[in-house]
Amino acid sequence: MIKHSICISGAASGDTVATSCGLAYELGVHIAKAGHVTTTGATVGLPLYAAKGAHDAGGMSIGFSPAKSLREHTKKYRLPIGFYDYINFTGMQYMGRDIHLVQSSDAVISVGGRMGSLHEFTTAIEAHIPCGVLLGSGGLADYLPTLLEELKELGQQAKDLVVYDDDPERLVKKIIDILDVRDKDLKMDGLKEDWAVKASICEPLAGKFGFKIGESGSKRFG
Repeated sequence: MIKHSICISGAASGDTVATSCGLAYELGVHIAKAGHVTTTGATVGLPLYAAKGAHDAGGMSIGFSPAKSLREHTKKYRLPIGFYDYINFTGMQYMGRDIHLVQSSDAVISVGGRMGSLHEFTTAIEAHIPCGVLLGSGGLADYLPTLLEELKELGQQAKDLVVYDDDPERLVKKIIDILDVRDKDLKMDGLKEDWAVKASICEPLAGKFGFKIGESGSKRFG
């Protein structure tokens, strides 16, 4: 099974953080329970609750920080740690981080949200990345259907990439179904076998370190 990386995009502050924190948490939980990877901007607010949900459910959580180091992440930006299996310190500040986060994810789900989430949403649409919108979570998420309708022809490109739901579990399933259909031609067993043969020159070293011959340690691709 391919473990899809699904970005949770949402407000770091504002009213929707208080009203939709539980919804963000549920998104992380359902991504993890389905066996996939939660990606966020390694920030506070709704993305933090999504990361915690994924972490609590035993899933993989990856953060993309605007900072260039752990020191800058915690001291300059005052951003959280503790709910991530790995933090990518992009050093790209907030705008560059948003683009890197979206381009490193297979899909984006908007919950609540403000201008930063709009930037991530439009970046995803421009990159033809599927987007889910959690209706009822306030902020940008509840305005997006109206925005796309008012854009008319300009919004048609986005409409073909966007799915909506007011239930976190159903929305996550819709996104996973889209990604599964998109990637159905990728035969992972065959691809892994091809690369295992190409890397077989290193096999004698596996025994030296106590590894089983041919055993894969990849968490994302199995």
